[in-house]
Parts: sequence; C-alpha cells; structure tokens
Amino acid sequence: MNPAASSRALETLRHVFGYDAFRGEQAAIVEHVAEGGDALVLMPTGGGKSLCYQVPALLRPGCGVVVSPLIALMQDQVQALTQLGVKAAYLNSTQSNDEAAAVERALVGGELDLLYVAPERLMTGRFQNLLDHAHIALFAIDEAHCVSQWGHDFRPEYIQLSVLHERFPEIPRIALTATADDATRQEIIQRLALADARVFLASFDRPNIRYTVVEKDNPRKQLLRFIRANHDGDSGIVYCLSRKKVEETAAWLRGEGMRALHYHAGLDASTRESHQTQFVRGDGIVMVATIAFGMGIDKPDVRFVAHMDLPKSLEAYYQETGRAGRDGLPSNAWMAYGLQDMVLQREMIEQSQAPDEIKRVERRKLESLLGYCEAAACRRQVLLRYFGEESEPCGNCDMCLNPPQTWDASVAAQQALSTIYRSGQRYGAGHLVDILTGKATPKVTERGHENLSTFGIGKDISATQWSALLRQMVAQGLVGVSEHGGLLLQEECRPVLRGEAAFQARRVRESAPSGASSVRREIEFESDEARTLWAALRQCRRSLAEEQEVPAYMIFGDATLKLMLEKRPMSLDAMYQLSGVGDRKLEAYGMAFLEVIQSHQRQHG
Repeated sequence: MNPAASSRALETLRHVFGYDAFRGEQAAIVEHVAEGGDALVLMPTGGGKSLCYQVPALLRPGCGVVVSPLIALMQDQVQALTQLGVKAAYLNSTQSNDEAAAVERALVGGELDLLYVAPERLMTGRFQNLLDHAHIALFAIDEAHCVSQWGHDFRPEYIQLSVLHERFPEIPRIALTATADDATRQEIIQRLALADARVFLASFDRPNIRYTVVEKDNPRKQLLRFIRANHDGDSGIVYCLSRKKVEETAAWLRGEGMRALHYHAGLDASTRESHQTQFVRGDGIVMVATIAFGMGIDKPDVRFVAHMDLPKSLEAYYQETGRAGRDGLPSNAWMAYGLQDMVLQREMIEQSQAPDEIKRVERRKLESLLGYCEAAACRRQVLLRYFGEESEPCGNCDMCLNPPQTWDASVAAQQALSTIYRSGQRYGAGHLVDILTGKATPKVTERGHENLSTFGIGKDISATQWSALLRQMVAQGLVGVSEHGGLLLQEECRPVLRGEAAFQARRVRESAPSGASSVRREIEFESDEARTLWAALRQCRRSLAEEQEVPAYMIFGDATLKLMLEKRPMSLDAMYQLSGVGDRKLEAYGMAFLEVIQSHQRQHG
C-alpha cells in the first residue's frame, strides 16, 4: 500500500474505530484486500478479524457484502457499526418485506458501507441480480470453516459460495475463520476457489486465557467452587452436552444463588431470543447451554467458559473457549472431564449415519482432544501444536502453574491390561477398577470376576488413580473403546504388556480443589477510591446502554473503561487519546463519561 493509502487506512482506524495502530497481521491484510487481492485469514477469536474486512470496505468504493451464518451475529455487528457512525445494514428472515425492500434500495442506491447477509439469501438468483445493479467493494465470508465437511460446524450452503468468484471475478474476497487445522484450511481454499488467495495465518495463541482441566468428581460442586473462587459476579458460559443437563445445571446454579439462564435448540424461538438478549446486554449472567449457543455471540466481556462435558474436537474446544476474553482481559477456560465423556463421544460417532471416512476423521479428532486432556505438559503447547504452531511453555495454564507428578506405572499398566483381557474386553472402566481394587460388587460376583487372578491385585492404588491410569492408556492408544463403551486391547499395548516398554503415568491430585490452578481473574484495584470510580463508570455505561437498548459493551468495552480508570482524562481531547474512543463515540458519549470522572475527582481529589 502506498504511503497515502496507508495513511487513509490508519485515519479510518483512528477516527471510526478509535485505535491508533493495527495489530499483528491486520495492516498487511487490510492493504492486500483494499488493493483488490483475495485473502484467507486465520485469526483467533478476539484477534480483530472484523477489522480486516470492515476497514477495506470503508476504503474501497462501494458496499462490502459480508456473508454471515447467524442472524444474531449479523444483527450485533450492524448495531455495533451503527454506534461507530458506519452505514451498515443486514438482510435476514426477521425483517418484514418493507424493511428488506428498504435495505435493498439502499444497497443499489450506494447508501451502504457494509451489508450483512446469510449465505442462503446470497445464493438466490434474485439477490445476485440485485448485486449486478449495486457497486460492491468486496465480499467477506465469515466463519469460513463452515465450508468443511470434516469440521465441527459444517453448513451445506457454504459450499456454493464459490459462485462469487465465477460471477464477480473482479471483486476481492476475504474468507475468515478462527478455527481451522491444515486439512480444513485446504478444504476452504478448494471449495471457495481461493487457490490464488494470499493466506494470512496469525498466531492461534490467546495468552489472556488460562486453560484448566480437572478430573470429574461431583462436577456440579466443582463448577460452583470454580465460579465462586474465580468469577463471582462475572459473565460466563457453561457448556453441557445434552439439553436435559443444560436445564438441570442452570436450575441448580439458580438454587445456589446465581443468575443463570439456559439455552438450547429445543427451546421455542422467543425464549431463546429472550435469554440470549439478557445475557448479551446484562452483567454477571451465567449462560448454561449446548453448542447451539455461542457462535453468534459477540460479547467481549465473557470472563470464563466452562465445559461440563467433553466437546467433539480440539477445534470445537478452541472455538468455544475462545468466546472468553475477547476484549483481551484475563479470562478462564475450565473443563471437568472423565473417561465416561470419551466413551459417550465415541458412542455418538459410531452410532451416527456418517460415512466410514468421516467417522475415521472424527475418531482421530477425538483422540487428539483426549491427548490434550491427559497432557502432562503445558496445555497451550498441546493446543497450539494441533494447529501447527510451536510455542514455549506458557506459564499460565494448570500444568505450568502446578506441574503434575509422574510415576512409573509399567506394572500397574500390565495389571490393567491383563484385567481387560481376562474379563473379556467388554467392560467399562468402573467395573475394571472394581476388579483391580478387589471390590466385590454384585456385577463383579454375578460374572465370577472375583475369581480372576487380577482381582484385588491393585488394592494399594486408589480407585481414582486407577481411573486416571485407564484414561491415560486410552489417550496413548494402548487401550481402545468399543461401540458400547467397553475397553479393549490395542496392538500398541504389546510392548508394555510384555515388559519391553515402560509406561509413565501422570499422578492425579486427589486432594486438590477443583479450581486449584485458577486464580481470581478480575480487574485489580489499587484502592477503594479506584473501585468506586470503576463502579461509577460501569453505571454510566449501563444507563446509556439501557436508554438505547443496546448491550453495554457497545457503548465502551471493559478495556476502554479500564483505560479511563487508569488515565483519568479530564478533557475531551484527553478522552480521545484512549484506545476505543473514535469520533462518533467521543461525540455521543465522551461528555457523559468525562462528567463522571470529573465529579469523582472533585469528591476524592
């Protein structure tokens, strides 16, 4: 980009969005797309993907058309852009015919900077004819991983988007995603006809997120301890696998005095919309949900994401945990996990109607996720390595902060493998642990397993440690899981069983509290005076948001409020120097926040 064009890009960034400089690859992406090039952008949630197409759309003549898969997401984006003074609109099924017609006239009349549209509408002949009569700046394909049949969020209509290249070859396209391994990247390139596009691969690291995985032991109470110890009063998301568990967990949290809502695809549309709106606009609400919730959520101040069940893959886990801390402030990703989770996920794969090839890929992805859960080293390293990125130990995950002890479990592994074999390779972990620890349950005695030579052979090892050992053996491929949840021997176990190879296991922390590796992740206040000003700034923001019926973060995010707290601007010029304060927001809200700060300083000066 020539100096003049570069200057225009920075001016747009400063005056519209309130930022002084681009981050990471943003400048190079904006330059490439603004000059007419195609791009594939892989950037983590919270990394600033939206700016990569919004700024070029404002720099290029015409309207940027953004393909967005979810109604909630496009509505939030348009609302946020309108707050910035950008002429943005959307077309979706929530609008009346008159409303949609008005947007279409604005598009053809050159009155829009950005238009958000669902892929289904984009592919209609009528809409493409409309595009023929409009001046288009660029096409942005958001959530581009939806094109991948191997991915966790496949959307059939995305495959048809290659028509944009065929019908509008001169208009630049930018495809963006926060979640894609190498195979998914290649599929995006192929299916969207992006062979000549420049690929921008930003780091997948989210250093502000602390990753923690705990062994399940009364997971509801573990969750409650985690939230109370680390996020009392914060907004967060709790993911559960089933609708029933979602409703039960939310009801239980409410019974414990928390502001908890539930969300899943089985609720009627009005309830889903009401709960989502309350969560997005409110503070301190915990949303308990299935994965039906989250993809369209653009709330930057979610301070934690908790998983009560194992997700399907590391891609799904990365995307779901990425909904925490989009504003860059400290946040937590916490997961409670047990072997039964893996058994359940494996059953779901085997019982699905998917072709064998897709089942094979899903098994491999599940095994990678299991390896992450059972890692004895830095979780961030394991996660980033999955996406093809190497890193140093982060010093900020549970494994780094509280390194696990390991032990030579070679003999114990042989005992476990022998028990699996002698009992017929058809029983789950709980039954095998009962045999190993000599627990004569009705199930054990009914099958005569108290007579096995391995009955009680592992009495000196706790049931918890045996369960952990079996999980780790599954994670390392020594033991497999049958369609019905029984453990069975794999070829890889032979060297251990014969004593030709050692087996090192991670020792479980049986007495450690569930949130041991987490710390309070909130804004630190130097004094009660600073805490008082923070509360006043938040109250000002809440009042303005309620007046306009928009989420509070659309007025100013926590990161900008934190700068107000630190810098204490005493004039509009000083306020304008803060990151996140652009022309439109300074004009609309600057004086209100300035008065709060000035009043506070007079009282506490």
